[in-house]
Amino acid sequence: MHPVRHGAGSPNPPSDSTAMPSFANFARPLVLAALPTLLAGNTSMLSGQVVERLDPAIEELLPADVQLERIVDGLDWSEGPVWRKSGGYLLFSDIPRNTIYRWKEGEGLSVFLRPAGYIRDDPAGHELGTNGLAFDAQDRLVMADHGNRQIARLDETTFTRTTLADRYQGKRLNSPNDLVIHSNGDIYFTDPPYGLRDLNRNPAKELDFNGVYRLRPNGELTLITRELTFPNGIALSPDERTLYVAVSDPQNPVWMAYDVAPDGSVSGGRVFFDASPLMREDRRGAPDGLTVDVHGNLWATGPGGVLIISPEGKHLGTILTGQATSNAAFGDDGSTLYLTADMNIIRVRTTTRGVGF
Repeated sequence: MHPVRHGAGSPNPPSDSTAMPSFANFARPLVLAALPTLLAGNTSMLSGQVVERLDPAIEELLPADVQLERIVDGLDWSEGPVWRKSGGYLLFSDIPRNTIYRWKEGEGLSVFLRPAGYIRDDPAGHELGTNGLAFDAQDRLVMADHGNRQIARLDETTFTRTTLADRYQGKRLNSPNDLVIHSNGDIYFTDPPYGLRDLNRNPAKELDFNGVYRLRPNGELTLITRELTFPNGIALSPDERTLYVAVSDPQNPVWMAYDVAPDGSVSGGRVFFDASPLMREDRRGAPDGLTVDVHGNLWATGPGGVLIISPEGKHLGTILTGQATSNAAFGDDGSTLYLTADMNIIRVRTTTRGVGF
């Protein structure tokens, strides 16, 4: 979630397993007459300089003739891309539209789930939908349910969602933003206040901090840190020994790194990369969502587009999208990078592969 797109929280989500309303839809085609600006098959190439190359190592990651291809536009604020290998398609959130969309090559765009988040008729703001998305080892969709202030799992056979976490020590979570799942089933997630109107000043905010958490398969919720002002994107290194967390604070725009023990517990905390020198008016965005390739490079959305940062913390270059870019995910055979960039979905062909392909 980009820090300039503030929205509303939501009171009283369901606490356990709650049936979806009858108008929830899975893979239902969009009626394009009602949404004429959404592209369902047409694509366009973005012109101009698309990559700022700062280190020779980037030549091994992006081809010399790399292009940025816009495959969807006309969205409101896109987020949370995730590739479903079993189906060969991309899912992503449009938070204000309270929708998870599905995009597949040759088929275009369709609604996967609507409403994706908040379902009552008394919204406190416009950011009602899901944010970050991930698939667990059983191919079940796990969602940072921004609007309902919870981490939830979707059951596509029974049209229900199960709340996995919505409180810490009895107090409501703020608005879970992004998540990553460890191979042992642990879910790490961030909980900034972006889903709450007026952010930290919202009276519905019950926690006096913005946390990063570990949720174990047995339901145990552990606070990793409460020290970050606006924790946002989150990812694991390929060996799962390092947890990365983006901080989307304009006054302290950094990516943090934490040590992960074999049992999944987290310790330490150090600045991995400081984006302060890159924060300029001509480079929209702040540290936000991120993904990692098999070599351990971070593909981290931030000032200007997508920063490519080596495992040693060296800035190799930036994919210049020209717009606030919220998140990234590898898809297809693992070499295609999909970007949620404001109103657009963009894809980039790389010469590396994402983790898990």
